[in-house]
This record gives sequence, structure tokens and C-alpha cells, in this order.
Amino acid sequence: MFKRVSIFLFVLLGIGVCSFAQEDSLYKNWKHKKNIFTLGFYKQPGLDSMVDFWDGVYRIFGKRKKEEAVVLKPQLALIPSVEYSLITGLAASINSNIVFPKQKQNASFIYFDAKQTIKKQTILEMVSNIWFGNDQYNFNSDWSIMKFPQKDFGLGGKSSLSLYDELNYSYLKLHQTLSRRIAKDLYMGVGIKYDHHWKITDVANINKPIIGFREYGFSNRSVSSGYTMNLLYDTRRNAVHPIAGETYFQSSIRSNREWLGSDQPWTSFTLDARKYLSFPNHSSNVLAFWSYNVFTLSGNPPYLDLPHTAVDPFKNTGRGYIQGRYRGKNILMQEMEYRFGITENGFLGGVIYGNIQSVSDFNTNKFSSPIPGYGIGLRVKYNKKSNTSIALDYAWGQGGSRGFFMNLGEVF
Repeated sequence: MFKRVSIFLFVLLGIGVCSFAQEDSLYKNWKHKKNIFTLGFYKQPGLDSMVDFWDGVYRIFGKRKKEEAVVLKPQLALIPSVEYSLITGLAASINSNIVFPKQKQNASFIYFDAKQTIKKQTILEMVSNIWFGNDQYNFNSDWSIMKFPQKDFGLGGKSSLSLYDELNYSYLKLHQTLSRRIAKDLYMGVGIKYDHHWKITDVANINKPIIGFREYGFSNRSVSSGYTMNLLYDTRRNAVHPIAGETYFQSSIRSNREWLGSDQPWTSFTLDARKYLSFPNHSSNVLAFWSYNVFTLSGNPPYLDLPHTAVDPFKNTGRGYIQGRYRGKNILMQEMEYRFGITENGFLGGVIYGNIQSVSDFNTNKFSSPIPGYGIGLRVKYNKKSNTSIALDYAWGQGGSRGFFMNLGEVF
């Protein structure tokens, strides 16, 4: 969810096991059986020829994993960790997802994240994407509750890392959408979005942004409550790990109304499009494209509801920059990532990526010049049955912005 890098004790253990485990009688028929890197870098015999973290655990204890031609049970990835990110600093966390067997074509998932940070942030988040009725219906949830002190760098694309407000607030987020299939892989739906911020304070007295929270309109609380109308086209069969040839497109209009409890009326439009291509052709490597854009169509959203860097549900857009680094009434974000295998057994993979974002100016509403970011990353297969990997990335932005970022599953 939040961009982060974690010191995964279990992952390090798995890498060590998969890289250095010695040959034993259980694996005497493996390819390159005299090579101590057998488990980490080569396929296994049998149905489960690919390798994940749990193969290493089973090998430590000298047990065989039960081979399954078809996955029939929900697959859980649960990772307690100590982690670090630009937005949270050091944090103790539990990251988990559950990927459910396909009823027809599409796999459902539930993601959960809980953390306590050194910056006194308390975070509980849950994102789910559930298919039911033989994929005729899609039920999507994005819920969170948190106490969240954070730096805020003001509005527009010319803000500085050295000028910031120190905001402290509590936040309840309840976003829910139900969609029905109207054609193959095409869905229409409605939803409700509720965002409540309270106990909002700014404790910064010096080095404040030129145009920020107070210039936009100070308030110690805000409620945005509205309905949504959504169009979804999704050919991904497992959203945790999209493959070449798949496409995702979602557009959503959000209309906040006072009769639904909103402090003021305002309307926004979100466009999220993703495409996955094989490159080179017929290889398992993937060239992935992502376009995520949010526009304010009318009214004035509360400051903390304005579009900003990492505004997507998993807080992944704009790697190279801290969450909320750029903020405005409108934001454009484009990203390209190349995903490739490192080991033939799927245990290790790598990525290189680049992104640009542009945010509208507070006074003129014109978009800023493109703001670039780029980086590299490692993928470690945690659960091969659900195709869940741990994504560990390092990214650079402009103005000295840089840092580690972590995700459970592919970034998009």
C-alpha cells in the first residue's frame, strides 16, 4: 500500500535458503544437483517446477510440498516486517494478501496492511477486489482508518522539499463500488465514497510553502461524501500479477453532495488505464504502461482530498517522490515499467521503470512541466500459487528526492 522498503526477516531467510541450501536426498534428482545454487536458480522436477520462498522453508525442514495441478484453496501471503519509507520512516507492520481460486476466469483478492511508525502514525488499510456470480459482478472496496502526521509541500508543481507544513490529522476512508457485466470483460457500476478528516492541525511555524494548506482554506475537519458512476474493462485474470496481452481500464465520476453528508458539493473524474505487452515478442518479459489521472470538474475539494502524488488506492504512483509531494486540483501521472526474469525458476525477477507527473497550478490551473522519476527494482517470489511477489524498488526524482519503495504484488 504505502510506498516502503521492508527488512523482511522471512524473505532474507528464504533467499539464503534458496541460494545456499545444500543437496539432500529429497532433491537428489534435480538438475545441477551438485551446485549449491540449485534451489535458488533452477527449476524443480514435477508439477511445481517453479520456486518460491516457501520451497526454501520446506527444504530447511526436509519436507516435501504437496504438488497440486489446480489450486483449490485461498492462498495467503503474510509478512510481519520492520520497514522504512519516505512517508512513514521506520515502522513495524503486517502486510498480507489473500488470493482466492477462480470461480470462472478472474481471481479475487483481499489486501490488508497494519502498521505503527516512528512518526507516530497508526495505519489500518484494506483493499479488496471480489468477483462473484461467475464473474458477472465485481465488488471493490478501499477502506482505511489512520492517525497520520505528515509533511505537506503545498500546491502546484514548483514546490520545494525544504518548505513544508507539518499536518496532523485522523482519517476514515470508505470507498465501495459494485459493477455488473454488460459485455465480455466490460462492466458498469455505482458506488459510494466517504472521506472524513478530523483534528487537522498544522504545527509548522517556519519554512512554510508559499501556497499551501492555509492559503487554500484552513479547516480543522472535512467530510466528502458522494456517489460514483463507473465503467470498467478488465481482462486481467489475476490482478496481483498481470501478464502480457492483458488490459485494464476504469473511469469514474464522483459527485459529492450535501444531502449525502458532504461539507460542500464538488465533482471529480478519475481515469486509470493499464496495458501489458510481451517484449520481446513471445517472451515472458512484460512491458507495462500505466496512466492515472484525476481531474476536478467543479467545486473545491477539501485540501486533503485534492489529487496528489500517490493518490491511487495502493499509493504507488510517482515512485521517486514522497506521498503528497505534489498536489493540485488536477494531476496527470504516466508510467512505464519493464519486467524481466533473472532466474529460470521464477524466484527472482527485476524491473526498470520511469514515470512523469504533472499537477495544475493553484492560480492559473495550468499544468506544470513534466516532473520525472525513474528507478530499478527486484522481485522475489513469495507465493507461486497466487503468483505473489515482493517488490523492492529504489527510485530517484528531481530536487534530491529519492528513496526505497515496497509493494506486495506488482506495483500495477
